[in-house]
Amino acid sequence: MELLASETLLRYWSAAQWQANVLMLMHLLGAMLLGLLLGYERAYHGRAAGMRTYALVCMASCAVTILVGYPLQWFGGPSGGATIPPFIDPTRVIQGVVTGIGFLCAGVIMREGLNISGLTTAASLWAASAIGIVLGLGFYFAAITLTLLCASMMMWGAKLEARLPSHPAIAVTLRGEPQRRFEQRELAEFAERLGYRFAPGSLSIESVGGCEEWRFVCTAQRNYGGQTLTRFSSQLGSLAGVAQYRVAHARN
Repeated sequence: MELLASETLLRYWSAAQWQANVLMLMHLLGAMLLGLLLGYERAYHGRAAGMRTYALVCMASCAVTILVGYPLQWFGGPSGGATIPPFIDPTRVIQGVVTGIGFLCAGVIMREGLNISGLTTAASLWAASAIGIVLGLGFYFAAITLTLLCASMMMWGAKLEARLPSHPAIAVTLRGEPQRRFEQRELAEFAERLGYRFAPGSLSIESVGGCEEWRFVCTAQRNYGGQTLTRFSSQLGSLAGVAQYRVAHARN
């Protein structure tokens, strides 16, 4: 068979090929729109992965999934009496997509001390690949519903979480004056008075320039909403011998 023969090349422009390409294009456009919708929430809040990233992930997942649905159109369609199985198992492609997306998701997870950020972005990127897969398999209503559910959770999930009973954690760093020596019992009682529980397993002590620096985590005894940090930090001035301090959310 001549690979560059006219009859071989024309097979790529047959009516069946055009129909398959149009159907794939419609799927890809739908995946792009759903990816943009899901990524808008991340872009609105200034996250590293924005609309373009989500659209690309969703479209790429859709493309490699829908590709296995048209084996009769592969390489211009069968020729010379060759036959292609009418059904190809898509689960291997799906497995490859999900595995590959895992590397991308790992890149947006950042850790700084006791605070871990990027988990929601990583999970939503994984969801974007799932949307592309579901759409590529032809479950249009399910893909649209999944997009709306994911977008709703990303937009309003934090507000719902803030209203529910919980015990949020804060990471505290205290640096004492040169002659100041903190005691664990003293800090635990101080936190207890403010409505927090001292977590002994999180404690680390370091000497910095002759000054003690204590790092530990406290969990709030109830959900104080927007006052979780300020309730604690505003009282640190009453603790004798504190030269510097840092209080941050401990999401781990």
